[in-house]
Amino acid sequence: MFLTTDNKIKWRKMGLAALLVMLLVLLGVFFFDKPLFVLFRELDCRFFHILSAIFDDKVWFVATAVAAVIFCIKKCANTDCEFIVNRRKVGLISYVRNFLANTKNNNAFLIFYSVLTAGVLVKLLKIFIGRARPIFFEALDMTGFFPPSLDWAFNSMPSGHTAVSFAGLVMIGMLLPKYKPLTWGLAVLVGVSRIAVGAHWPSDVLLGAFIGMVVADVVKGLLLKK
Repeated sequence: MFLTTDNKIKWRKMGLAALLVMLLVLLGVFFFDKPLFVLFRELDCRFFHILSAIFDDKVWFVATAVAAVIFCIKKCANTDCEFIVNRRKVGLISYVRNFLANTKNNNAFLIFYSVLTAGVLVKLLKIFIGRARPIFFEALDMTGFFPPSLDWAFNSMPSGHTAVSFAGLVMIGMLLPKYKPLTWGLAVLVGVSRIAVGAHWPSDVLLGAFIGMVVADVVKGLLLKK
């Protein structure tokens, strides 16, 4: 969405999109979240619960990490692990640069980097935003923000499931263009499921989706720029 064909990031377009998303999030918080949440809750069904479980952020982390480890094992078997060892320089920064240089063209690592970055960013935002989850609205008719908070009940914004799923699925769609409609459609369904099961407000999902898309574009743009 925010990349050129040669993997250059369209920063201006991304900035304008960020302003639009923030406006929509604010409108959601103050006006649209409650009625839209009630509407989406009518869609609650077993399918959305299964979808939420399958695309849990922890599942994404484990699955992509396992894929990355398998790549490393196979590569080590062929190169005696020289691809991850920088023998000419010493130091953490040099090692990290060498590791990134040797893994950035691997699809498994691109997806892993995207998922990991989105997950960490979202976790920090959740703590500092401290939004109460819809469960309080349904049980006590209460909403609000209580930052900072490490409590799950006050970590509603942004949606972690949505952010990580968009980061992973959008990256997959960019790496495998013929599957792009499927990956995007699946990402949207994951977002909808988080509202339908009562875990998030619509604006939480909107912000999470945008973060996931941006992270996927930035990771691909920085690692595969020409």
